[in-house]
Amino acid sequence: MVNKSKVTINDIAKAVNVTAATVSRALNNNPRISEATRKAVQKAAKELNYQPNNIAAALRHGKSHLIGVIVPRADRAFFSSVIRGIEEIANEINYKVIICQTYEDLEKEAQTIETLVNARVDGIIASISKNTIDFSHYQSAIDKGFPVVLFDRTSDQVTVNQVVIDDYYGAYEITKHLIDQGSKSIAYLTSPIKINIYKDRLRGYMDCLADHNIDYDERLVVESNLQLQDGRQSMEKLLSGQRTPDAVFSASDYGIMGALQVLKERGIRIPEDIALAGFGNEPFTSFTDPTLTTVDQLSITMGRVTAELFFDQLKGSKKKHHEPHKTMLKPGIIVRQSSLKKGLNQENSPISEEYKELP
Repeated sequence: MVNKSKVTINDIAKAVNVTAATVSRALNNNPRISEATRKAVQKAAKELNYQPNNIAAALRHGKSHLIGVIVPRADRAFFSSVIRGIEEIANEINYKVIICQTYEDLEKEAQTIETLVNARVDGIIASISKNTIDFSHYQSAIDKGFPVVLFDRTSDQVTVNQVVIDDYYGAYEITKHLIDQGSKSIAYLTSPIKINIYKDRLRGYMDCLADHNIDYDERLVVESNLQLQDGRQSMEKLLSGQRTPDAVFSASDYGIMGALQVLKERGIRIPEDIALAGFGNEPFTSFTDPTLTTVDQLSITMGRVTAELFFDQLKGSKKKHHEPHKTMLKPGIIVRQSSLKKGLNQENSPISEEYKELP
């Protein structure tokens, strides 16, 4: 009896009474193999529980048709939508995606990259964890010839292709919207993590204030991890401070959701007393009461663009010199009830209640 845990193409060849070379061709749908032989081989492979050695195949053919996608958390709507966009492109050319999560842990991120390299994936698409300050694990994969593309959370410390949204623009425009609605004391919930997206969003907020002759007040800027509970604590801190804001903008929808909960519990009117705006367009933002104004990160589009860039790089991977570049997508602003102090004038407002990509 064949040991099913170690079935090889030689075992299939004996079962079908053909050569091992014929089995290999049949399993790879070689047109030289007849339909009858192909079906017989596939039937025997299934009955024997044959599992192909993808690593060995990758070494032989130079391609595994697998790509590793690394995200901080796959249960976040943004990252799951990016993965969907990546898979849409990958599936069109018969590539499979291995999804890995780092849970914002640097060591796990490094281990994941090592595992993907050892599994002989054709390349890696990743969004770095909040705690990544050392990029030697990415550089190691690059030095071994693996294409790497970063999206959303990127860093200039590693020289690779990147796909991002214009975080500066999104933060600037949503701050401007709050100012246009009459807000003059705008608080900002940010992250202490010094990755590009948070630095750019803070710059957008600060520059918009300056351009509208509003003084920057560090008392109105609260740093946290921008999760739901952080948003609650940040809002409590702002309400107990020396200067109460008339609007709050958060670099994360989760942070602004926490702020909304506190304001409702205290009976503070939204947006009449304090207007709210977030960043990310998480699904829950359209179901809250009031609904939340936010920045749309174009997640599915980002996934598709990232995958297209990755496969373009993969096609040209034999070139000796590759000049990485950053692809920047312009985000949309979605205005909802939480920020409309003046109400929405469809004729005069540059932003509509529905998604609109600003010029």
